[in-house]
Amino acid sequence: MNNRQVSLTTQNRLIISGLVLSTVLIVAIAVFASFNIQKKLNEGYQNFGQIVSRALAIECVELNQQKNYDILKSHADAIVSSHSDIAFIEFRDKDGKPVYKTKNSANIKSPDITVNSPMIDKNNVNIGSVTVGFSGGIINRISTTTRASLLFVFTVAWVVFAFVILINTYLITRELRILHNGVRKISGGEFGYKITDKDVSSEVKELFNSFNNMSARLHLYEEQNIEQLTLERNKLEAVLMSIANGVVVCDNNDNVVLINNHAHKLLELEENQIIDIKIQNYTDTEGNFCFKDKIEEFKDTPLEVMENKPLEFNIQVDKRVIKSIISPMFTRNKDYVGYIIVLIDMTKEAEMDQMRSTFISNVSHELRTPVTVLRSYIDTLYNFGNDFDYNTQKEFIGTINQEIIRLNGMVNDILDFSRMEANADMEKSLNNIYEVVDNCVANVQALTKEHNLTINVFKEENIPEFLFNYDGIERALTNLLSNAIKYSPENGEIKVELKKNGESVEMSVTDKGCGIAPEFQKKIFDRFYRVENNIHTVKGTGLGLHLVKQTVEKYHGGKVSVYSQVNEGSTFTISLPILVLDGTLI
Repeated sequence: MNNRQVSLTTQNRLIISGLVLSTVLIVAIAVFASFNIQKKLNEGYQNFGQIVSRALAIECVELNQQKNYDILKSHADAIVSSHSDIAFIEFRDKDGKPVYKTKNSANIKSPDITVNSPMIDKNNVNIGSVTVGFSGGIINRISTTTRASLLFVFTVAWVVFAFVILINTYLITRELRILHNGVRKISGGEFGYKITDKDVSSEVKELFNSFNNMSARLHLYEEQNIEQLTLERNKLEAVLMSIANGVVVCDNNDNVVLINNHAHKLLELEENQIIDIKIQNYTDTEGNFCFKDKIEEFKDTPLEVMENKPLEFNIQVDKRVIKSIISPMFTRNKDYVGYIIVLIDMTKEAEMDQMRSTFISNVSHELRTPVTVLRSYIDTLYNFGNDFDYNTQKEFIGTINQEIIRLNGMVNDILDFSRMEANADMEKSLNNIYEVVDNCVANVQALTKEHNLTINVFKEENIPEFLFNYDGIERALTNLLSNAIKYSPENGEIKVELKKNGESVEMSVTDKGCGIAPEFQKKIFDRFYRVENNIHTVKGTGLGLHLVKQTVEKYHGGKVSVYSQVNEGSTFTISLPILVLDGTLI
C-alpha cells in the first residue's frame, strides 16, 4: 500500500511538472510572438507615417512655394479631419518657422509617432518641411486584437495539451489499476481470475495476456494439488486425533491452532473452545493459570536447549495429574513456527507411586512387628527358658508360631505379587476342593483362638475333583479367612460355605465385622489399596485381595465378588469353573 502511494505521488508530481513546464513554454512563446508582432507593427506604422508625410510634402510643395496658404490650409484640414489616426499636420518654411498647423479635434492625446519630411522643389531646393503626428490608434487596436488572438490560440493549445496528458495518464493508471486488482485477486487465493484486455495498448495487452496465462496455470496447479494437500492434512489431523496422549499445537503468537480429542478431555474443554485463544489464558478448576509461567520460561530459554531437552512439568485439573511436555516446532527449513504441548495423564501413575510408598511403609512396619516379637520371645526363652514352667514355655512357643505364620503369609503375598507381575505361569492339576477348605480352616485355627472366634463350615457333597492350582487357591481362601478374622468382633462367628452352582464351585467366607462402604467395594481388589486406612486401624500390605482376584480371575478364569453392608459384615465369594483334564466343563 505504501509503495503504491509513493508511486502515485511521483506520477502526480511528474504530471504537474509537465503541465507547469508546458505552461511556461507556451507563455514564453506567446510573449515572444506578441513582442515580435508589436515590433513589426511599429515598424510598419512608422513607414506608413513616413509615406504619408512625404506624399503630403510633394503635394504641398508648390502651394508653399507660391504662398497659397488658403488652399494649403484647406487641404491640410481636409486630410486631418478625414482620418482620426492623424493627430496634426504642421507646415514650416525653409527657415523652420511655422507656416500653418492643424490638429484633429477628435484626438486629444499626444501623438505617439511624429514624422517629418522636407519639401523639395523641382530645382531640388528645400523650401520648407511638413510634420505629421499620428495618434497610434490603429496600431493599438491591431496590437490588442493580435494579443487577444495569440492568447486564445495558446490557451486552447495549452488546454488541449493538458487534456491529452491527463487522458493519457488516466488510461495508463487505469491499466495499472486493472493489473493491480488482478494481482490482489491472485494474492487472495482467487486463482484462475482473468483480466480483460479491451481498449488497451498492445504492450499492456501482452502483459495482460501473460497475467491471464499465469493465473490459469496457478488455477490448474491448485486443482491438481488441493486434493493431495487436503488428503495429507486429513491424514495429519487423523493421526493427531487418534494419539492416546493429549496434543495442543500453538503458533509463534501462542494461539492454539490445533487440539486433539484427548487434550479436550484432559483439560475439560468443549470442542474448539480454546481454538485461536492464547494458551496462557487457560485456567484449571481452581482458577489457576496452568501454562502461563511455563510458557514464559520456555520463551526465555534458547530454542536449541528446548529442542534437545523439552520443558516438562505437571499440572492438576480436577484431581487429575497431567504431565506436560513443551517442544518447539520447526519447518523443514528450520524456521521456528510455534510449539507443541503433549499432555500425558499421570493420575494412575501418581496414585501408584503413592500406593507403593504406602505399601513399602506398611510392609516395613508389618515385617518389623513380627520380627521384633520373634526376637524378643526367642531371646527370652534362650536366656531364661529354664526359669519358666511348661505352660509358660508353651505359650511363648505358640506366640512365636503365630508370628511366624503371619510373617510367612506376608512373605508369600509379596512373592506371589512378584510372580504375577512377571506373568509367571500357574500350573493346574486335578485336586480335591474339600481338602483345600479343610486345610485353610486348620491353618487359621490359631488366629481364631487368639480372638475367641468360631468358624462354621458348610460343605455340599458330591463335588468332583477338577483342575486348579492347589497352592494358589489355598492361599486365596486363607487370605479371605485371615481378613474375616481381622475384622470380626471378639467372640464372633465366621461362616465358610462350599457348594456347587451349575458348572462352577463357589467358596464363600462371611463375617460379622464392620463391613465395607459401597464407594470402596470396587477398589478393594486394587493393589496396595487399603480400606482400613479410612475406617479402622488394622494393618496389612494391601496386596491380599488383589492377589485373590488375580489368582482366581486371571489364572483360573473364575470370579471374585463381595457383598457387604456397613456395620453388618461382609461376604466374599470365589467362583471357579469345574474343568476336567481335556479343559472342558463337567
